[in-house]
Amino acid sequence: MSKRKKNPEKRPGIITSGGNIPRPGQSRPNVIMLTQPRRFGIDIADYTAAIRTAENVDFPRRYKLYDMYADILMDSHLSCVIEKRRNAVLCSDIEFRRDGKPDDKVNEQIRSPWFSRLVSDIIDSRFWGFTLCQFFKDGEWIDYNLIPRKHADPVRRIILRHQTDITGIAWDEYPDLLFVGRPDDLGLLAKAAPWVIYKRNTTGDWSQFSEIFGMPIQEYTYDTDDEGSRERAISDAANVGSLATFVHGKDTSLNLIEAGNKTGSADVYERLCERCNNEISKLFLGNTLTTESSDTGTQALGTVHKKGEDKITQSDRLYVLDVLNYEAAEILARMGIDTAGGEFCFPEKKDLDPTSKINILTQLRTGFNLPVDDDYLYEEFGISKPADYEQIKRDEEERRAREAEEAKRAAEQIPQKDGGTDDDPADPEEEQPGDGKDLPEPDEKQKKTFKNWLKSFFAKAPWNTGAALEW
Repeated sequence: MSKRKKNPEKRPGIITSGGNIPRPGQSRPNVIMLTQPRRFGIDIADYTAAIRTAENVDFPRRYKLYDMYADILMDSHLSCVIEKRRNAVLCSDIEFRRDGKPDDKVNEQIRSPWFSRLVSDIIDSRFWGFTLCQFFKDGEWIDYNLIPRKHADPVRRIILRHQTDITGIAWDEYPDLLFVGRPDDLGLLAKAAPWVIYKRNTTGDWSQFSEIFGMPIQEYTYDTDDEGSRERAISDAANVGSLATFVHGKDTSLNLIEAGNKTGSADVYERLCERCNNEISKLFLGNTLTTESSDTGTQALGTVHKKGEDKITQSDRLYVLDVLNYEAAEILARMGIDTAGGEFCFPEKKDLDPTSKINILTQLRTGFNLPVDDDYLYEEFGISKPADYEQIKRDEEERRAREAEEAKRAAEQIPQKDGGTDDDPADPEEEQPGDGKDLPEPDEKQKKTFKNWLKSFFAKAPWNTGAALEW
């Protein structure tokens, strides 16, 4: 619970920010005076100085560090992995449930644009170190302003009018401020900045290497004492193109010492840039195979890396829910959103392709005899429901009833085989098999052999009556 003044009338109003020239419709001076960020020309020395200034114990100042963050975010690979991680949360549905049921009134605010911006700024607190927002009511809707991070000191909890100030106004004086993050956290961008700086400098050297050794050099020779010949050579070189040019007299020469292995030298630049991108991907996504292709990567390995990335996304979701359910609940209640007795959540949905869904529904019907709602099928597979749906269902049920009745009548009219029934009693005068009368007569030669005579002499030993010997 933040410490706020008990008298709300004496609190300052909305924290406004801008430049020296007032904006249209502005009736009072800005609380924060913005300054253009410093971009380009940043090296490792600037990075180390910015880190030391931000970590100063007594008077920490982060404007140099955040100017550097604004510069490195222009890197295409860094911005790509950040957007990928941010969109994994933004593309997930958020619901507010009370007693296990969705609250339509609160969910209407969730579907508004300001809530998507809020979730994005909450995720950005992991990249920048913190996020500070001021909420206010805009008609029936809620809105908020993101306080410029260069003008907020999270350690001393003050608002700076100018980014170079060392003193300011305590932000507890302002109403409805939401602080997300940790005061001493510099964010993941502090770890990504060296890799972006190294890659940027390496790319510049690689470009210069390609210009020198990737294109031929024009050579113009003129007589040393002929000034007119020299001017014509220079004029011809300027009109040919943008190739490197060397104009010299006959008594001078150019010795261009090339690298021993130009292809290998170019690979050094490429490998360094690739290593920098891989380190950035591992920092934000926990893997490299979901952003870059690899010669040694397999589908199984990519699946393992994707599971690790899903764990990071799940962690970001839990982080957002903690902020909404605990830190922002009091502010949202003052804004008119009743969050008592409920909670924000991400409804879990199975990510299945349509073919797999059809197979599952078929198994549920045929294997378990579970009915499936028709409206669910229409909505799930995006099929338009017919206008005369009820009439079609009645006609289908009547057709099935007629077919069942016809099948029943046909089964009753089938006669029994040979005109009899299965339960007719057997004729007692008829000889039954097994009574010994239908056995064939033994052959004469079979009777007279010694073997048959010997077999008839001994009786067959019983085996299932207990009379047989047990060895």
